[in-house]
Formats: sequence, C-alpha cells, structure tokens
Amino acid sequence: MKNIRNEIEKRILVLDGAMGTMLQAYKFTEADFRSERFKNYPTPLQGNNDLLSITQPHAIKEVHAKYFAAGADIVETNTFSGTTIAMADYQMEDLVYELNFESAKIAKEVADEFTEKEPHKPRFVAGSIGPTNRTASMSPDVNDPGYRAVTFNELRIAYKQQVEALIDGGVDLLLVETVFDTLNAKAALFAIEEVKEERSITIPIMLSGTITDASGRTLSGQTAEAFLISVSHIPLLSVGFNCALGANLLQPHLEAIANKTDFAISAHPNAGLPNAFGEYDESPSEMAGQIEEYLKKNLINIIGGCCGTTPDHITAIANVAAKYKPRQITVNA
Repeated sequence: MKNIRNEIEKRILVLDGAMGTMLQAYKFTEADFRSERFKNYPTPLQGNNDLLSITQPHAIKEVHAKYFAAGADIVETNTFSGTTIAMADYQMEDLVYELNFESAKIAKEVADEFTEKEPHKPRFVAGSIGPTNRTASMSPDVNDPGYRAVTFNELRIAYKQQVEALIDGGVDLLLVETVFDTLNAKAALFAIEEVKEERSITIPIMLSGTITDASGRTLSGQTAEAFLISVSHIPLLSVGFNCALGANLLQPHLEAIANKTDFAISAHPNAGLPNAFGEYDESPSEMAGQIEEYLKKNLINIIGGCCGTTPDHITAIANVAAKYKPRQITVNA
C-alpha cells in the first residue's frame, strides 16, 4: 500500500468534509437509528451518529464514497464520539469496540475501491478521535473550581479502547481532532503511544485543535503557538486546526504555527460561521477562495472541511489545492 508520508511530500492532501451535515440529509428517524437490533433499547438513540455505522452502514458508505469522488484523499471514520465516555450518554459503552471497528472497516472498503480504480491517487482512512464531552483541565462546576468530571487515566483508558478498535478495523492513520483541552489530547496521544509500543507498530498521527472564538485561544486557554509547543514532543504527521471558525478567521492561527514546526500543517474549517438558525451558508466557491489565501502563503499540507461542508465544498477546495505545491516539511514517524 502506498504510504501517506510519501504522498504528503508530493502534493497538498485533501481531507473530507462534514459527516454530520451529510447524515442530516437522510432525515433518519428514531426507528432508523434503532433498526431491528436496537428496537427495544431502553434509551433514545436518535442523534447517536456513530451508531449508524451498525444500523445504517449503507449511508455511511455512501457518504465516504461521495467525498472520495469529490476529490478527497483522506476520509475520517464515523467515530467522533466513539469512546465509552461519550457513549455513556446512550448507555452504549459496551458497543465501543464494535462501533469503531465497523466504522473503520466501512471506510477502508470504500478507500480500497477508489485506490484500485485510481492507483495514482491512493486513498486513506483516518480514524477520527473526538475530544469527548468532558474536560480534564477545567471544572464543569463554577462553585467548585478544583472539581474534575474526568481524570487523565480515565481518558487514557477510553481512548486506548477506541484506538485499538480503529487499528483492528484497518485505518491508515489516526486523527485526534477538535481538541479544546490539550490535556484530553495528551491522554489520547499517550494511549496511542501505548498501543504502538504494545503492538510494535508505527501509525501516522494527525492532531487538530480548535480555536473557539475571536480570543484566538482553545477553550482551555491556550494560544495556537502554545498548543503547538505543548504537543511537539510526540512524533506527529501533522498538527493544525478545525471547526469553530470559518476559513478566513482560521488563517491567522495557521500563520502563527506554520513557521514554527517541521510537522505538516492541516486545516479543516467550517463553512463560515453559523447563522441565526445554526446553519452554515458559505458556498463552495466562497470557501475555496478563502482557502486559496492559505495556499498562496504556503501555510498548509492537508486541507478539508468541517461543519457545514459537503462534497461540493471538497471539490472546490481540491480544485484550488491542485494548483499549489505543498509546504515543505520534515516527514515524521
């Protein structure tokens, strides 16, 4: 199989767009989320998108295929909430291995189909590892600032289960994404290093933080540069940012780190900021135009889309990215 480390030196790689945005178009009901297998499950399941890899796998496969057809080199597995911590909301902690394994398997099947058709453009699968719905750095209780809803070790154990299942399912790389708390991310990175050591394997790691607002900081208070420094001890394939901001607002934060690291730089911004109804209005051409500014300034190696983006956005982004050379990097383990 072609190695992503070779491909990233040749061209700017394109990541897929939003999974949630695409799944909303299917208008799945509670019964669709349940399917026959979970017909009598005691908790409401609508909204548990990761579960669709088991109950509606054809839809997940279809979304991956649309993104590859649109020009993506890498698709993310449907596992953003695939930890015991996040799945506790649905009382589905016991399903974590299966959810991640099946999601990886579905994505890998589609990637292999496209690679076979176009061997000159190999396709890759990134195991999506979300931030969970808890934070290790901050208290959720304003009256008790010392309280933590989760410990580093609990996060490490949860992430390790997810990582093992994603690797067993066949992912080519791991993407620790939408990091709002670097301590959570460090637990994920620690778990990945543990699995690598136990299995005597190497696997490329992408790490993507999220700048939450105009302050230019993550939710736990770090600037873009501080975030980079605090994770640079791990041999990453790439570091970058996703979500929260549109492409134009994300640019200064990419500029802040691009000349301070030898890692590849990734970005997958939202399709602008949400409107009053929580929807994203930025058109594919508008978004691609803003991303072209990244390319002119030689800021990135991997580019894609987050909330509100569709295959049309990815096609527009891929067309622009094809015109530029990737930023020079030192390829890591």
